[in-house]
Amino acid sequence: MKDKRKSSPTARSLAMASLLSIERDGRFSNLEVDARLKNAKLDPADRALYTRLVYGVTERRITLDWIIDGYSSRKAADLDADVRCALRMGLYQLLYMDRIPEHAAVDESVNLVPRAKGGYVNAVLRSFLRAGKRIDWPDAAVGERYFSVKYSVPEPLVRIYRDALNDPGELDALLAALEREPHVGLRVNTLRLTAEEAVSRTGGQLSEIAPDLVLLDSLTPEARDGIEAGLWFVQDEASRIVSAAVGALPGERVIDTCACPGGKSFSMALDMQNEGEVFSFDLHANKLSLVRRGAERLGLDVIRTGARDAREPDPALIGTADRVLCDAPCSGLGVIAKKPDIRYKDPASFEKLPQIQRAVLAGASVYVKPGGVLVYSTCTLNRAENEDCVRDFLAAHPEFDWIEERVFWPQRDGCDGFFMAKMRRKTND
Repeated sequence: MKDKRKSSPTARSLAMASLLSIERDGRFSNLEVDARLKNAKLDPADRALYTRLVYGVTERRITLDWIIDGYSSRKAADLDADVRCALRMGLYQLLYMDRIPEHAAVDESVNLVPRAKGGYVNAVLRSFLRAGKRIDWPDAAVGERYFSVKYSVPEPLVRIYRDALNDPGELDALLAALEREPHVGLRVNTLRLTAEEAVSRTGGQLSEIAPDLVLLDSLTPEARDGIEAGLWFVQDEASRIVSAAVGALPGERVIDTCACPGGKSFSMALDMQNEGEVFSFDLHANKLSLVRRGAERLGLDVIRTGARDAREPDPALIGTADRVLCDAPCSGLGVIAKKPDIRYKDPASFEKLPQIQRAVLAGASVYVKPGGVLVYSTCTLNRAENEDCVRDFLAAHPEFDWIEERVFWPQRDGCDGFFMAKMRRKTND
């Protein structure tokens, strides 16, 4: 007889525990998943099921609760937390995991709660199935509510995305793109092999928009081995384009003011052919070990790390840098496909960010020598953090000229949502 504790229900019960912890304690899903998997004895298939359920239910929470409200005699918000969580997991499997038989999705969800509550979970899920999995969406004419429920994005964020678009008609496409399973990008260590050789080794394909970057559908064992061997590292296309836009050349001094976990510093050091200096600063000293270990693995000895608040520049480096990258702390609204928790942040928490970003950018700017380049970037699609911030900076710093700016749109470019502005310090200030 098979030991059922080693089958997929164990993955589901762990997912249930993690989802309850995320909701109750406010834990970030990636930290919860990492901690849980370190202690769980799951085979690869169950690890995959557990991970998919935690991230998937977290991402689709608003949609799932809307469905529960439509088929339950009580609103999702009024249900016991374990019943609500079991229903979310069951509905997620029924809607988004075609390989799981419907009876398994229902039965295993029922088994996640005490017997006294199982009947209720069973009744709601069976009712959904009898209705042919029909979802009665909000009236599309209402707008924000419809998009919020369809794409599981809170209405305040829907408004931010809509306002960021020059064409509001793209809102549907943008929100759809933000929920797609993202590609994995591998920035090739061109000190050790060519991008074409990396394609041959990984079975991936070259990016059409980012140099020296290979795209994979998932992080394969071969790709993981290559990361450990220092042949490449994970970097999204938009992030790679930003680091390339800095234009770092061999022998130059480059400063990355908000560097952790180090991807852009690594990319710029490779563009410099490991010749010159890259100062990788970050506010959080405990994270700098990631940069140091990554640089060592890649064979990059031009990177120097240091703990520093970007708003308080190193006096010894003022006016000495050929190029400076200011990848500012931001709301992260361009990367919610990879970090589903971001969508549930209180939008009020974003309101203070532009003030911090302007101070960080001003601090970064003093490093730039006359004729040098300053690049400001974020992984958000919020105008207040992007275009408005740069406009304010240029108005207050006439010693800089605007060169170019670009927004990377998931629905157009197929990558993370990103913003970049490139400026140059005048030589006659």
